[in-house]
Amino acid sequence: MYLLLLCSLTVAAIAIDRFLLYRRASQGARALEADVAAALRKKKLDEVAPAVKGKDNMVAHLIQSAVDARAAGEDVPMTLEAVYGEAAMLLRARLNYLSTIVTLAPLLGLLGTISGMIQSFSVFNLQAGQPMAITGGIGEALIATATGLLVAIFALVVHTYFAQRMDMMLTLLEKTMNTLLAGFAANDGGHSHAS
Repeated sequence: MYLLLLCSLTVAAIAIDRFLLYRRASQGARALEADVAAALRKKKLDEVAPAVKGKDNMVAHLIQSAVDARAAGEDVPMTLEAVYGEAAMLLRARLNYLSTIVTLAPLLGLLGTISGMIQSFSVFNLQAGQPMAITGGIGEALIATATGLLVAIFALVVHTYFAQRMDMMLTLLEKTMNTLLAGFAANDGGHSHAS
């Protein structure tokens, strides 16, 4: 049961950590992407950098990296891929622990059930005339299974929620990358601005 408690606390800690990260990473990101896309469509490249100022989200970081790389004459597509890879790694962090707990918690609950059943049957041998001693042990054993299932369900819900948020954020980053590359190419007269 202590391992199941540890698993549930781990799920809660990961949920809080991921919630804070995803909130910061996505706050104002869609609006920023739309503003930058509009500026690039109008061929107003000078509006891109100011749009990013003061923004602290993944889209802003991606855009700023692209603008800086372009200004320095660096390979913009390679810069975008590198920043995207870092963002994806950050968004995926710790989600694998949740999927492990989804699998592990019911097994720990089952282990607790088996342990409780073994204990109940040893009581059965010692106290053959006391059915309450036996059923109490079986009840405790079933509580372990139920607890394991509850922890697994909690972890599954948290994992699914953040996997969905991750997919949405990665899709927005990909859209922003494509917008930047197309916008830069249009502003450069169709030529790539890579060294």
